[in-house]
Amino acid sequence: MDRAFASKFAKCVFLTVCGLIILMGIGSRMFTHVDLALYGYMVGTVVFVGGFFYRFIAWGERPPTKIILKKGIKLLFRKSTPQTATEHLITYRFIWNRGWYRWTQHVLLGWGCILSAFVTFPLVFGWMYFTMSENGTYTVVGFGIDIMKIKADGMLGFLFYNALNITAFMVIGGVCMALYRRIKHMQARAEQTLIYDFLPLYMLLFVSITGLLLTFCNIFLHGYGHSVVTLIHQWSVIVTLIYIPFGKLAHIPFRPMSVFARNYREHYAGQATKSCKVCGNGFVSVEQSDDVIAVLKVNEIEFKTEEGYHLAELCLPCRRKYRMSRFTGIPTHQIHVKEANQNAKG
Repeated sequence: MDRAFASKFAKCVFLTVCGLIILMGIGSRMFTHVDLALYGYMVGTVVFVGGFFYRFIAWGERPPTKIILKKGIKLLFRKSTPQTATEHLITYRFIWNRGWYRWTQHVLLGWGCILSAFVTFPLVFGWMYFTMSENGTYTVVGFGIDIMKIKADGMLGFLFYNALNITAFMVIGGVCMALYRRIKHMQARAEQTLIYDFLPLYMLLFVSITGLLLTFCNIFLHGYGHSVVTLIHQWSVIVTLIYIPFGKLAHIPFRPMSVFARNYREHYAGQATKSCKVCGNGFVSVEQSDDVIAVLKVNEIEFKTEEGYHLAELCLPCRRKYRMSRFTGIPTHQIHVKEANQNAKG
């Protein structure tokens, strides 16, 4: 089986896409409930899934990532995992510490995109669709099973019909807040680039606006221009989906991995502490220090001092002293505390 593919990456992507197509067949009753108007979205989503898994597998094969994933899976059932997952994936509490403005921006952008995916993907793959009865009620069908009945003119029906409009307003609000911050914030202005930082925001903004235009054409223009706007919106969504795994927006589907990293830090921080080889102060867990040394060794990188210590075995202030000594030629014991930035935490 392995000889049929160019690499194990290619095999994993192929098997993933095949599994997705099988689920599409099962959910749509052997493709009998696939909406041809959504065919372009389906193709774009399949390409997105293939690109995402290829990027994820390639990223996961890196030595540092492999350690976090391997140990993170073992620590997945810690008592603090539900709380960590809630703070990182639902409430974004770690961003709240940076300020309410950035928190609101990320909540609007993050949940706007996530909710849009939860609505769009089941419809595109035929996993969910609606059938209408003569008495003015809709039946929600999921994987060929009648899930619930809703009134066409009820509140729940209104939310079903306008879910993507609501998420579009959320994304537009988040994008506008992000653009305003990037224009006004001096540090952001110094670090950002047009292609990497602004282009993803413009793409999300264009997708959201064209999506709202579809509703505008139907309600206020009585369908005039709907076919043109449909094609524009569809192509904008397809291009954005294909771009996501390879640009800055990839951190949205990659975000769950932060739970692994948090569990890793918290678990090993409560164990034996590594003592600095120079000053003797504890600064990091023994496990994390050993992992850093192991990763650098895999990459054939050795940071050893003349005394035979590895830089990963020195605390941050002593490491800074050593670097200053190597650059200036001044012995480390003659470097004053203030010059070595002893109390720095970053």
